[in-house]
Amino acid sequence: MDLKMGPGSPWPLGATWDGEGVNFAIFSRNATRVELCLFDSTDGTESDRFALPEYTNEVWHGRIDGIGPGQLYGYRVHGPYDPRAGHRFNPHKLLLDPYARLYAGELKWDDALFGYKIGSKRAGDLAMDERDSAPYLPKCVVLPEEAKPAAPRPNTPWNETVIYEAHVKGLTATHPDVPEKLRGKFLGIAQPAIIEHLKSLGVTALELLPVQSFVNDRHLIDQDLSNYWGYNSIGFFAPARRYLTEGGGMEEFRQMVDALHEAGIEVILDVVYNHTAEGNELGPTLSFRGVDNLSYYRLANEPRHYYDTTGCGNTLDMSHPKVLRLVMDSLRYWVEQGADGFRFDLASSLARDSVGFDPSSSFLDAIGQDPVLSQVKLIAEPWDLGEYGYQVGGFPPGWAEWNDRYRDDLRDYWRGEMGSLPGLGHRVLGSADLYDNHGRRPWSSVNFVTAHDGFTLNDVYSYNEKHNEANKEDNRDGHDDNRSWNCGVEGETDDPEVLETRERLKRAQLASLLFAQGTPMLQMGDELGRSQGGNNNAFCQDTEISWMRWTDRPDRDWKLLEFVRGLTSLRRDYPVLRCRRFLHGEPVATSIANVTWFKPDGEEKRPEHWEDPVAKCVGLCLAESDTVLLLIFNSDGEPIDFTLPSFGGEKFKWRTLCDTSTGEIRPDGPLVGDTISVPARSLLLLERAS
Repeated sequence: MDLKMGPGSPWPLGATWDGEGVNFAIFSRNATRVELCLFDSTDGTESDRFALPEYTNEVWHGRIDGIGPGQLYGYRVHGPYDPRAGHRFNPHKLLLDPYARLYAGELKWDDALFGYKIGSKRAGDLAMDERDSAPYLPKCVVLPEEAKPAAPRPNTPWNETVIYEAHVKGLTATHPDVPEKLRGKFLGIAQPAIIEHLKSLGVTALELLPVQSFVNDRHLIDQDLSNYWGYNSIGFFAPARRYLTEGGGMEEFRQMVDALHEAGIEVILDVVYNHTAEGNELGPTLSFRGVDNLSYYRLANEPRHYYDTTGCGNTLDMSHPKVLRLVMDSLRYWVEQGADGFRFDLASSLARDSVGFDPSSSFLDAIGQDPVLSQVKLIAEPWDLGEYGYQVGGFPPGWAEWNDRYRDDLRDYWRGEMGSLPGLGHRVLGSADLYDNHGRRPWSSVNFVTAHDGFTLNDVYSYNEKHNEANKEDNRDGHDDNRSWNCGVEGETDDPEVLETRERLKRAQLASLLFAQGTPMLQMGDELGRSQGGNNNAFCQDTEISWMRWTDRPDRDWKLLEFVRGLTSLRRDYPVLRCRRFLHGEPVATSIANVTWFKPDGEEKRPEHWEDPVAKCVGLCLAESDTVLLLIFNSDGEPIDFTLPSFGGEKFKWRTLCDTSTGEIRPDGPLVGDTISVPARSLLLLERAS
């Protein structure tokens, strides 16, 4: 067919099929010429090449009749190759469309992917490489107009939300009831066995590690490893091919969303807009760098280098209006496809209009005024590696934040650190010291003890040190400040006393998490005692180290699973465990406040009591309407007698709902007397009897 290129339209960006032809539009402020390359296969042989004929408001565009869905394409962008001025145009390098919604083929690492000659005197500075990269790059795919998910959104209120952080493959790779061809895929998560597991846990939101298109790092491929987690994005609209079946596309993501929504489970996506897979000035030219390096990236004072607050070589420039538009368009697209919210990786980098974090940055202001995005769940990872990057508590109203202060303070408390009681006090009440401002609510604190980055809960109480040898970096990678305790034996053991201590501490941590004010987040597998063998940085382990093991587990793991199910049931049944507002001791009845702290002798705790560095046992009374609950924490290695409190001289009858020392949860638990022995390293939840 004799194809012809017409002027087309500068809007919308990307490749858009209208039933008769395809419009192509791509932003580049500094290019001098943009060529569209068409392909019949992914092998890199071009079938046609056209120069986009029009340039409108910094957008190059053109339209071709007679082609449609399934057409493969890419771009070659001409302009100055002058790294000292921030320009890295190289028309010898095929480029991915930043707005492509699907890629065909896989990235094949070769020196031809780089824009400069490997080994030149000043790599990435003066010597432009002239080899064609097309044979090694995936191709963009033209898609038809896409459908929308059919099932209604759950719209779970924040204070009722329980998040489960998981990996698409890790969750499904070994499940016996997931068909083998669907393991590791979006459609694997849509299987009844996976959804029933999540529902039985009381999970209301599934937070998935990155599912936008990403590539494996070259140095990992060279070591027979891979980028398992996915924090190496190259396409912000296209789903990662590894999570699709052969020939599948975004419709499989929508099917997963529909299945989860029908079960009342929201979908939150972990998104990586802070950097791309192109890395620093020695990285490959795959897309943004070749389209318009000076516009897309934040450059250093010497523009051949990149300003890097991510530790990944580059930082996207969110202060540039076209880059901000790209991110906003991407977010709205994923909402259209069914996403209910986002967790933003290294979110502080997104909020840097200048060198420092700015709560009124272009990105945060754009999100806040957007009628779609301001209504979905927004979660910040509130730090990056740049100056002033740690911003826990610093994001604006409407945002929730990963609260690593909760993780650290609760780990310190339950491993018995001296002086850790004040930290416990702040964290279990929603971290008002961080979030009670500007009308923010307790749900702003996303509480977690573990996440993908770090030890699993099992490993927190099995290892004093990281064991990352499988990552092939001589155990230098990963955190050294784990605040863990191996309970006397490093790693696996058959010692029944050590095993009992570990199980007791896991139950206490999980109860603390699910009974705390704020938004609890469980890590995949903690409910089943999942271990990574002490690896606290398994980003490159697409192996059994990272996957859920669903069968051949000891009885203690199945008991832990039932215990977690009981905890989420209690949280659901008692709204006082998930209050909408911060509690500051306001009265709710005669002589009863909504929050009161008690010493083991039954005396109400005064400010000076919190200064006792030896104290490890404390009671927390929560009251709302006719419900009065008492949580008693004891991280001491010995049991402690606790005098149950009275209010206005009136003594109550109490019944035990949960005892983490035994794992027993009984809504109709037995009545207890005026005192109770709180077992070592345990948490009790009591309810005032009617």
